[in-house]
Amino acid sequence: MIDTQDQIQELIEKRQWKALRQELTEMDAFQIAEIIENLPDQEDMIVFRLLPRELAKNTFQHLSLYRQEQITEGLAHYTDRLSDLLNDLDPDDRTAFFEELPGQLMHRLLQLLSPGERSIATQLLGYPEDSIGRLMTPEFVAVKPDYTISQTLKHIREYGRDSETFNVIYVVDQNWKLLDDLRIREILLAPPEQKIRELMDERFVALNAFDDQESAIKAFKDYDRVALPVVNTEGILLGIVTFDDMMDVAEEESTEDFLKFGSFQDSIVSPLKAGISYLYKKRVLWLSILVFMNVFSGAAIAGFETTIQAQISLMFFLPLLIASGGNAGAQSATLMIRSLATGEVVMGDWLKLVGRELIVSFLLGITMALAVSLIASIRAPEIIAVVGATMVLTVMMGSLVGLLLPFIFTRLKLDPATASAPLITSVADVMGVMIYFSIATWYFAG
Repeated sequence: MIDTQDQIQELIEKRQWKALRQELTEMDAFQIAEIIENLPDQEDMIVFRLLPRELAKNTFQHLSLYRQEQITEGLAHYTDRLSDLLNDLDPDDRTAFFEELPGQLMHRLLQLLSPGERSIATQLLGYPEDSIGRLMTPEFVAVKPDYTISQTLKHIREYGRDSETFNVIYVVDQNWKLLDDLRIREILLAPPEQKIRELMDERFVALNAFDDQESAIKAFKDYDRVALPVVNTEGILLGIVTFDDMMDVAEEESTEDFLKFGSFQDSIVSPLKAGISYLYKKRVLWLSILVFMNVFSGAAIAGFETTIQAQISLMFFLPLLIASGGNAGAQSATLMIRSLATGEVVMGDWLKLVGRELIVSFLLGITMALAVSLIASIRAPEIIAVVGATMVLTVMMGSLVGLLLPFIFTRLKLDPATASAPLITSVADVMGVMIYFSIATWYFAG
């Protein structure tokens, strides 16, 4: 790819447009998109404008949102070319692009669509954000149950050119209520005179257009399908969602959860392309909140000033002990957030999980207490009992906090990923300080 990238840039520098166009037409859309992503902002437009119409559409769908916006802005003075591109895009990919744009720009681009495509776009954009309706495409093949196999194949040849997938054919009644879905293999292997209704078993899985996209991810995982139909509350077939759409959503959800777990407000397109003020705004809110939370740790330490003065060696082990609690909590939270997201764990499982976590964290705490006691025996033998007991309790408390916070956030209808590692660490720090010096005060007072 590096050689190809260099070759493309060399052709651009030499302004050999004919040779460049020839080189591009011999590549697939994914390769071209990867090259465009690595080009400077001005050169990406040169490459894109040289692409034939169909290849341009396929390439655009593989580009990042940042590059898509760059291309759109670059084509602003070429209205016909921009109109062709937007009309050619698959409806679900176009919707995903439009919903990320500022309202004024989206409205302007909608006006470039043909009446039919504009109607589809506005319908899809009318569904709630992050709903399955935003992902679906109306490009599918549907037949009636009284069609013969011969009629069905003729219908597929006539209307299936623009279908998102041929793997599944949908069966609907006169009112477009979904009755069944049939794999193309079943149709191809059936006798020409056999009717579609004879192949039906009416056992199908459908998604509701208003359901959250995460439920679609779970459905694809559970039923191992390449496409699933989307219906309204009355069972009317509205469109389909394909597996590749779900892969994109799953990646976005994973990225979003990862960033939230790091206390980012939302996703960042690229740290290299984002401005300094943009990066600052994304990170400052949670960090500021955590600063105030850490004040409690300082206040707790100040409250045990007498104990600390009497046993100054306690301070040596403080960072180690509270960090262990935070690390144990982050581990537990990571496991719970993933399990809640995949459906392996539900809200009703929390009590059972608390019991298991108490046992596991106790065993972990004992193991880590032995290690820290060994260090204390060399550094400060007089506080071995204090650091050992503290290690066990901080690991247990940190683990419980990490386990319970995702459940609490889910109960409050918030994203469990918001129970981020820095938040868990800050809570564990305060608790660790209180546990450590409370044990020390009691121990030395006795």
